[in-house]
Amino acid sequence: MENFRDHVNPGFLEYRKATSVEHAAAAVEWSDAGPNSYRDVNGKEYLDCLGGFGIFNVGHRHPKVIAAVKAQLDRQPLHSQDLLDPLRAMLAKTLSMLLPPKLEYAFFCNSGTETIEAALKLARAYNPHKQTIVAALKGFHGKSYGALSVSAKGEFRRPFGALLPNVEHFPFNDLAELRGKFEWLRTVGEDVGAVLLEPIQGEGGVNIPDDDYLRGVRALCDEFGALLILDEVQTGMGRTGKMFCFEHYGVEPDIICLAKAFGGGVIPAGAVVATRGVFSSLFDNPFLHTTTFGGNPLACAAAIATINVLIEERLPERAAVMGERMLAGMKAATQAYPELVVDVRGKGLLMAMEFIDNQTGFELGKLLLDRGVLVSGTLVNARVVRVEPPLTITETQADYVCEQIAAALAVMANQREKTGV
Repeated sequence: MENFRDHVNPGFLEYRKATSVEHAAAAVEWSDAGPNSYRDVNGKEYLDCLGGFGIFNVGHRHPKVIAAVKAQLDRQPLHSQDLLDPLRAMLAKTLSMLLPPKLEYAFFCNSGTETIEAALKLARAYNPHKQTIVAALKGFHGKSYGALSVSAKGEFRRPFGALLPNVEHFPFNDLAELRGKFEWLRTVGEDVGAVLLEPIQGEGGVNIPDDDYLRGVRALCDEFGALLILDEVQTGMGRTGKMFCFEHYGVEPDIICLAKAFGGGVIPAGAVVATRGVFSSLFDNPFLHTTTFGGNPLACAAAIATINVLIEERLPERAAVMGERMLAGMKAATQAYPELVVDVRGKGLLMAMEFIDNQTGFELGKLLLDRGVLVSGTLVNARVVRVEPPLTITETQADYVCEQIAAALAVMANQREKTGV
């Protein structure tokens, strides 16, 4: 705790309210405790309903992912950068088999933010005469300069001055506004080259679009000659009940970004997959966009093993079933407290509770932590607490989470009744 305060960032202690020895144990993790839990320095276990913001889709330390990484570590941890990497080629082929046929080529990197940077560069190189990128309000795509430019929270953007030019934002889930944006930008000669969206906004508050929204966005992109980039960094790899979230809506992107759970919760890994046409701008000079560690053998081994686990254990299907169970349980747990809870929503095992204000959401998170359940707010909409467990969560564990939500809300309601707040 002292080292965090003195050498990392004291703000983390305030965020977790771990400013005393009494609360330190709840803030210092030590190990995994089975596929769905953490253990702190004092041995207390916490059900993981945060999932590292969505990285533990196959659970903590899945033995097949660990084994694949260990085997690769014994053979070759990193690559030469000059010779051909067999695992990178195999992973790229695997993704082309999983995704729609037109998504043929992959670029590998280390994080979701890096996938967005690559996607933005690919989009602008694809059509140099259409440089404008439009992205959704409440969207979150990372915090490097390019990714931050398309993200949409002023608190994150203001301290850093001017960001990328030719970036516009529009309301999520509003096709009329998006059409207006296309038409207005065309009128002033700044035609849209790409639309960047999360199919379900994660950090924005688990905002789920209308069923026909993404199809409408795809149609607008086709009409105006723009690329559709889907940021599936959080929604991909089985999280929402399909391998990729866009499958729920019957659309196909031109570029898709994957990360978080892509490395199986063991190795940081990300991928940008796109059409041959989009990638062709790199064919003459493959060094236009590169990375030292992206697509390294350890990351590729982890990603290939992760994909195998998702398929063999039918984890996307499990996410759909368990998501329905947990969402029903969360709605039942919160229905008696309309004065505290605004909404409960989700798709698969990407779920959220929206509260009347930030403090109420934080209070619930602290009470759940005391009860051995780890949750957290979302970055863009702080009133929203996400519930995002591994796809391996058991029925007993899922029911326990819902029971503890009900118990914590009862405590909060009772406290407000006593204080008159």
